Formats: sequence, structure tokens, C-alpha cells
Amino acid sequence: MDTLFSLKVFRQVVQNGSFTRAAEQLGISTAMASKHVSHLENTIQAKLLHRNSRNLHLTETGEEYFRQCSYALETLETAARKAANGTDKPQGVLRITMPRWFANPRFSGWLAEYAARYPDVSLYLDLSNRHVDLIAEGYDLALRVSDTPNPSLIVKPLADIEFLLLASPDYLRRNGVPQTPEELGNHPAVLASYVDMSGIEIRHNGSGKRTKLALNPVAHSNSALMTGSLIRAGAGIGYQPAWCVDEDLASGRLVQLLPDYHIFTTKLYAAYIDRTFLSAKVRSFIDFLSEKTAG
Repeated sequence: MDTLFSLKVFRQVVQNGSFTRAAEQLGISTAMASKHVSHLENTIQAKLLHRNSRNLHLTETGEEYFRQCSYALETLETAARKAANGTDKPQGVLRITMPRWFANPRFSGWLAEYAARYPDVSLYLDLSNRHVDLIAEGYDLALRVSDTPNPSLIVKPLADIEFLLLASPDYLRRNGVPQTPEELGNHPAVLASYVDMSGIEIRHNGSGKRTKLALNPVAHSNSALMTGSLIRAGAGIGYQPAWCVDEDLASGRLVQLLPDYHIFTTKLYAAYIDRTFLSAKVRSFIDFLSEKTAG
């Protein structure tokens, strides 16, 4: 028998002083209610109730068992209510893994806005370029930038991430401004090690003509933030996610190269495990990002 339900039957019987009334409230027969109490007595090998056709009362063991049983059931019911509330109201710790380059002013501003909108949610942010196992490592959500999302996860497309070719003004003063894709090969390039740029084709925005891009790498890094720092320092030309360089382009710290060409674009996804019991905190963050990236 279901011991947890037997505990609920026992509590109801004691509170009502009657097997019949307890059975009616629980939607079972009186005989079944009696079997559940007998199941508990057999389980603990002790008498809980003295009962006859007219009345019942607790044994000394039954009194202590009733107190502990009631406390345990109340604890479980409270936990269930709190868990259920988590599907309705955004609250608790939201554990998110995302690429390192999300440490940029645009995304940080969004996070600050989300935190102000949902003050009962505490953000735990893990910035890593590795693909974290959400289940094994206990994460609620992953933000992934990829054209081939993991088929074992549920993914929601959020935005296209455009990459731009860039250089610092100082570098361009010293080395000249490349005017064509072919001229880029004459310049040292700072590249990300996690993206293969060899043989990439870029497209002219007007004519649609495609040209194979041949870069001359002098440095590779697994961090977009490091490649961005090297580009700003004048080490060479390179590319960055547009999200990372908004302020640099506006202030003139970086210059976009070949602005008439589309370099490449990839997809940003929100990835999670199970949509059946998606918590309010996860749902609120995905909806919030959908709102911000649509604007």
C-alpha cells in the first residue's frame, strides 16, 4: 500500500474521530480506511488505535506517532506548495551558463533590468565556452551561440548574432585601411580559436557577390574578450560579435572594416531540459530575452 497515503488516512481518522467521516473526506471506503491504518500498524509493529463499533482513541504510541506524522505531512505539504508557487511566480536562484563574451555592456544592462523587474530571482551566471551538462551540473538554462544546437535539449531561437570585422584607429593609421576583401590578407589578424575562419565566404550587401576571405592570423584565443582587447590594442584586425562593440564603434575606439560586406551571422538560443514543468523563473528570463532581442 501507499504508506504516504496511509499516513494521510491516519491523520484524518484521528482528526475526525471516525473512520467513516475520514473515508468520506478522502473519497475512499470505510473498509479501505481501516486497511490503511492497519498497514501502518503492521509497518511499525505497534498498535496505534483502540477501536470498536462506537468509538476509538489513540494508544500512547499512537499519540506520539500522530504528532510526528502530522509534522511530517505538514512539512511535505509546505514543500509542495512552495514548489507549485515556483511555477507561477519567478523566484529563487536562476542558474544560467553562457559564453564568456556575454560579459559586455549590452547584455549586462539587460541583466540589471531583469533583476530590477524580478527582485525575487537571484541570478547565478557561469560564463564559459564549454558546453555545460545542464542536468549533471544543475543549471536551469543555457544560452548557446551555434548553428547546430544540441538535439537532446529544448531550444528557443532568440536572435541572430552578427560578427563584424574591426580594427583600432591607431592600427589603421599605421597600416592603412583595407578597401577590399583581398587586401585583408596583407594585414595581421587576431582570431578566435573556437571558430574556423579559413575559407569563409563574405557577401557584398548590394550585389550579393561572394568572396572567399583569406586572413593572416598572428594570434588565436579561446576568448572573444581577449581577441577584442588585442584588436583595441592595435595588434591586428579581427572580428567581434556586434553586441560586444556597440560602445567602441560609437566612441570611435574601433572602426568597422568593409561595412558593405556581411561577414557571418550565427544564432543565439536559449536551451533547457523540460518544457512540461518549466519554472516561472526560467520562463520569465526566456520571455525577457525574447522581448529585448526583438527590439
